[in-house]
Amino acid sequence: MAAVKSATLGVIRTAALAVGCACLVAAVLAQAGRVVLALDVLSHFAPFWLLGGLACALCGLALAKGRARRRLLAVGTLAVVAAVALLAPEMFRRRSAPAAADAADRIRLIQFNAWELNGEPEAAAEWIADEKPDAVAVEELSGALRAALERRGFHGEQGLNRSVAIFSRASRAREPFMVPLADWPLLPEFARASFAAPGGDGTFSLVAVHLRWPTRPHAWRQTLRLADFLDRYDADRLILVGDFNLTPWSFALRQLDRRFGLERRDRFLPTWPARVSLDGRVYATPAFMPIDHVYAGAAWRTVMVRRGPSMGSDHYPLVVDLALTPRAAGFPASRAIKTF
Repeated sequence: MAAVKSATLGVIRTAALAVGCACLVAAVLAQAGRVVLALDVLSHFAPFWLLGGLACALCGLALAKGRARRRLLAVGTLAVVAAVALLAPEMFRRRSAPAAADAADRIRLIQFNAWELNGEPEAAAEWIADEKPDAVAVEELSGALRAALERRGFHGEQGLNRSVAIFSRASRAREPFMVPLADWPLLPEFARASFAAPGGDGTFSLVAVHLRWPTRPHAWRQTLRLADFLDRYDADRLILVGDFNLTPWSFALRQLDRRFGLERRDRFLPTWPARVSLDGRVYATPAFMPIDHVYAGAAWRTVMVRRGPSMGSDHYPLVVDLALTPRAAGFPASRAIKTF
């Protein structure tokens, strides 16, 4: 019996060391994602590299002695440090001062990748209506969800690709510029709409986007074209929401944070996967990746950002309250509109 127990512990220690080494190598290689897009994919899984490193170190403390313990602790600690190095910029990212819960001139937005396999469009539409949003950005829009929202008084504005739309009960304002038809295929899936600003002072614009998986061909090229497209708006009042398929600790999203000239308002809100489809069946799963995001210009202060309930999609929705204020100090001023 003692021999069996010793052998079992040996197997566990070996497995823990292998996991720790794999997590350490992955976290170190992810740093090369700064210059190699293919390796940036590893950065998305930084929380797993952190957990793997912790498991390795804890195994060393609990199940090993002498040289084996030192080896497990060293590998586990290094993996944790390498993973934290990926996560730290998001943990300590500077944010503008929030607005009070009772701030005036507020709007409510919902960001929702509804999922093409969503079997609960009526329930989703009912929840959206109950939230009383001023605008709703939907990706992977189905005909059933569109009809359900329209029955509740929402009308939608689609992009060239019909899977992304912005819904609202309010009338739209005139768009600040036209997008040439030839430019639409160069951009990722998106929709846009402009509305009267709260308080009646001018207008604001909302852009909803669905970026491709970063492993897809030409995905980054389309994303950079999106950044060029956004340059044509007044940045102060612009709001950008969508399914970016990028985590906050990826170097790609960090680059977009800088490039957009907008402040990302969400932090550590995992939205995917809420469900997975396997063998024709749908199963609920714990979400672990924050890939739905909300950006807003300096004239907006964040009142609240929260995750909504599971509504038949593989994404959780985001509910965002913003208050319109004078331009916040420390963030970019309006950009000049330029030719796209």
